[in-house]
Amino acid sequence: MINREIIRIKVVQLTYAYYQNGSKNMDSAEKELFFSLSKAYDLYNYLLLLIVAVTKEARKHLEVAQSKARREHTAEPSGKFAFNRFALQLEENDMLNNFLEVQKKNWDDNAEFVHSLYNQIVESTIYKEYMENEDDSYAADRELWRKIYRTFIQDNADLDGVLEEQSLYWNDDKEIVDTFVLKTIKRFDEKNKASQELLPEYDSDEDKEYARKLFRATILNADEYQGYMSEASQNWDFSRLAYMDVVIMQIAIAEMMTFPSIPITVSINEYVDIAKLYSTPRSGGYINGMLDAIARHLIATHRLMKSMNR
Repeated sequence: MINREIIRIKVVQLTYAYYQNGSKNMDSAEKELFFSLSKAYDLYNYLLLLIVAVTKEARKHLEVAQSKARREHTAEPSGKFAFNRFALQLEENDMLNNFLEVQKKNWDDNAEFVHSLYNQIVESTIYKEYMENEDDSYAADRELWRKIYRTFIQDNADLDGVLEEQSLYWNDDKEIVDTFVLKTIKRFDEKNKASQELLPEYDSDEDKEYARKLFRATILNADEYQGYMSEASQNWDFSRLAYMDVVIMQIAIAEMMTFPSIPITVSINEYVDIAKLYSTPRSGGYINGMLDAIARHLIATHRLMKSMNR
């Protein structure tokens, strides 16, 4: 799950924090980097558990409604949502339950939020159409939760507040983690039952090593990389750069210099996108021009052994 997009963002955040921290202890900073990456994976599991929590809430409401119907001799309500097959499969998932056992994290302490979210769902058109639809298939159950997630969980200010109380990292991580939760919902297969695999913490061992090498290269070669910026910025007002812009470009240069297999244009585009999120409104265009000039200068001076389109 933790891919290079998340790693780049975390390295930017932790490098900036490293320079703001007076101690500048490399080992401690690297531990903090990997801790923050692990918290992103915790959030992924925690958001999957929210689906389980809402389903359990639905079963509580169903039990009350069924008891009332028996007392009043009226038709009992449908358990279609409360026993949604995708949600039940997720509830029984081995990997998710292992996370629950190890991390001891659940939604019990946020029962009011779960209750409120359940009410929003059952009052929605999405829910009503699902309950009225004659399609009683696993695919329909899974698709319901994809729609619910996109509509009520992906962009939810109240949920952002709950997550902020749980971890300082999570609000920064949520937008990208949402995409992985939706990917997980889509790939669930009924025949896999409880053994359905969730996304692994890292996409590959190479990505974990990529995080370590990128962060260390950024810090250990800081003076060298900032020198490259000065050399290539003759026509740029380098002194007026926002400090975050300097950090972002320093990391981009580290990636260009350290990883031969990553094309220069990929590195530039990735860090320009990060600048748009984390720096000033003008930073994206400025950093794009600067990194292009730096890369061409390093190639021309034979310090960067990569090619670049004209």
